[in-house]
Amino acid sequence: MNPRTIAAIFAGKAAGRASRLFGRGGGTAIAGLAALRLDSAIVRDLVGQAGAGTIAITGTNGKTTTSLMMSRIATAAGLAPLHNRSGSNMMRGVAAMLVEEASLLGEIADPATRIAILEVDEATLPEIAREVHPKVIVFTNLFRDQLDRYGEVDTVARSWGTALAREQLPNAKQQGSPPTIVLNADDPAVAHLGRAYAGRTLYYGVEDTSVSVDAIDHASDFRTCLDCGAELSYTATFYGHIGHWRCATCGNARPTPDIQLTRVVLGDDSTSMEIALPAGEMRVVLPLTGLYNAYNALAAIGGALAMSLARNPTVTALEGFSAAFGRQERFAVQGRDVHVLLGKNPTGLNQVLRTVAANGGQKRILFFLNDGIADGRDISWIWDADYEIVQPLTDWVLAAGTRAEDLALRLKYAGFGDEIDAERNTATALQRALDATPVGETLHIIPTYTAMLDVRELLATQAGSSRFWEDG
Repeated sequence: MNPRTIAAIFAGKAAGRASRLFGRGGGTAIAGLAALRLDSAIVRDLVGQAGAGTIAITGTNGKTTTSLMMSRIATAAGLAPLHNRSGSNMMRGVAAMLVEEASLLGEIADPATRIAILEVDEATLPEIAREVHPKVIVFTNLFRDQLDRYGEVDTVARSWGTALAREQLPNAKQQGSPPTIVLNADDPAVAHLGRAYAGRTLYYGVEDTSVSVDAIDHASDFRTCLDCGAELSYTATFYGHIGHWRCATCGNARPTPDIQLTRVVLGDDSTSMEIALPAGEMRVVLPLTGLYNAYNALAAIGGALAMSLARNPTVTALEGFSAAFGRQERFAVQGRDVHVLLGKNPTGLNQVLRTVAANGGQKRILFFLNDGIADGRDISWIWDADYEIVQPLTDWVLAAGTRAEDLALRLKYAGFGDEIDAERNTATALQRALDATPVGETLHIIPTYTAMLDVRELLATQAGSSRFWEDG
């Protein structure tokens, strides 16, 4: 390593340690910012030491859970992941993770067993692909999210397509062939990426239509064909624009998946899955519920297949999986069962609400709405989310967060009551919710991203759990 890289690693480690020491967070961004300021090539140089290759995982929803599943699979297969598990998924977050993993001389320990598993922000994927040229890229889905930062969904789709086109160029500075891409066949925007791709493509999708819904979600983000512009038709819809789609005008249609979920049973706390693979069948009982988590598992299985990881470690890792921080995570606090479910955009929140409603019984729900940079300043999306799904089952509700009053108004129009309490202080909101929940009962907390980090920190302190940047 050259002196610039060594100085960058030293600066990054120092910045991360200072951030933790002074209580400013886990150093999951500042360490990377400091390192990149001194050496813009540090990500490429450190990732290049991962002897087992690099896999990038991106998409609107599910990338944190999917990448954690991949990390657990790799570990079960005897590999040592380089994984930005904190969820800091922009270039600075990837750099921060690598800096913490590297020695002061710029060396990654045991390089032959290391596999880089990079959770990547949707807008950051082109930059990551250009820097590290992954062996595999997994795409989960594409939904409307943070319009003030990403723009409309077709803008993100075009940037992904441009990145993949560049990876196929003969003069691309990459090792070997273009990356294998793993695509959600049920998402027309994601599946479209494979139409003109010359490299290896693996598709995954749900064949079991027993879990479909009656109509296309009104929050659907892709209603028209990306080839001809005609309206898409569906023989089965699962959520949002995810389903069995086709265009009657030009013939563009859902590709046949290589990884097929042939049977799925959604339980209260688990999901039973039967999966058809090119080389046989796989049965998994995933200790998470919700169809969206079944999709996350399919994406992880596709990633494992593309990285040539064995089947037995894949099943073992998925069946022993525990939730990523803030995603169906549970805490025992003051004698209550506290269930935290991240909901940060209309489609993702709707799936969370359906999951909460599916268990039946009366609910006590603490909703948080923040408008930080990482959440998106535009909160108009709450009017496209179907809070009405849980309203008939809810006997206590509180709106909290920096935009608590806006959320309270939305809940009022969803039928929760004429006067909905609003509380901006996170700690106060949490204690009010705990007080309203009888001992032995469940409190559901449904926050946006930055609110999740704040409330999870409070819950982890009370429950004696690890902080989010320490969670493995």
